[in-house]
Amino acid sequence: MKDNYDIADAKWFVKDAPSFSFEVTDQRKTYDVYYNVRNNRTYPYYNLYVTHYLTDSVGKVIHQKLDELLLFDPTTGKQLGDGLGDVYDHKVLGFKNFKFPHTGKYKIQIRQYMRQDPIPDIISIGVSIESKKVQ
Repeated sequence: MKDNYDIADAKWFVKDAPSFSFEVTDQRKTYDVYYNVRNNRTYPYYNLYVTHYLTDSVGKVIHQKLDELLLFDPTTGKQLGDGLGDVYDHKVLGFKNFKFPHTGKYKIQIRQYMRQDPIPDIISIGVSIESKKVQ
């Protein structure tokens, strides 16, 4: 599953916390969950702090974590990710080898956790959930 949310005017407010729904059909598999971030070259920080909230079908939070996503090299300032013009795409591992407790519907919500509100120049945020082979 891969889904992205476009952020209006590239200004991500704390109150704007997109959520993405998906279904797990095989609980024996492990999954890698990635953040998809698209930003402008003029993004003013080298990193982006986000918190994710993973909930099951009854709304119970089963996984929550604050993550630091590096968008620029902190030493050189070089843009990380794949770019075209002034826009860059990043696929950053959020959590690895995750086993969902049961089959069914899940939802992951992402909230920006920076000191500035809104943070400028974030064009979109999303998730990719990739299953691995059953072992």
